[in-house]
Amino acid sequence: MARALEGSGRMRSNPRVVRQFVLYVALDVVCVGIGMGVPNLAILLGLAVGWQIIGLLDLAARPIDKALVQILRGAGITAGVTFVMMAVIWGRCIPMLFDPSADIANFGIPLLLYEPRASFVGWIVLMVLVSPFLQFLMTILGAHVALLRDERSGSRLRG
Repeated sequence: MARALEGSGRMRSNPRVVRQFVLYVALDVVCVGIGMGVPNLAILLGLAVGWQIIGLLDLAARPIDKALVQILRGAGITAGVTFVMMAVIWGRCIPMLFDPSADIANFGIPLLLYEPRASFVGWIVLMVLVSPFLQFLMTILGAHVALLRDERSGSRLRG
């Protein structure tokens, strides 16, 4: 995350960015843990992370198009961290789909599709793919809200 946000490879020279990334990973683990593998709070954490990405960027020194690329990179990195966690947590359940003796109906997931196997597939897709994407979108939203705040309080952006 630090290299993507810095853009020039000065990752080790900026300990603030490294500290922010380590803090994010710790908070993401806690948020996923509180949800017992369901990343509701991790998705909401994306708002604060997007806000913080704007604080890490030196917007006065770069044009807005480069700042927007940095926001996308930061959001992608946050979603990537959550994707890896979700793949580790829920990926080990995928072999249950191919096990005829697996009791998917009593696995503990909501049977939203009224068919245990279809509900299980939907749940895995929701947890592993959709949740990190939602966090990606929330991070972008948080960054854009912070940009709007900066724009109204006297722009630091170059056009």
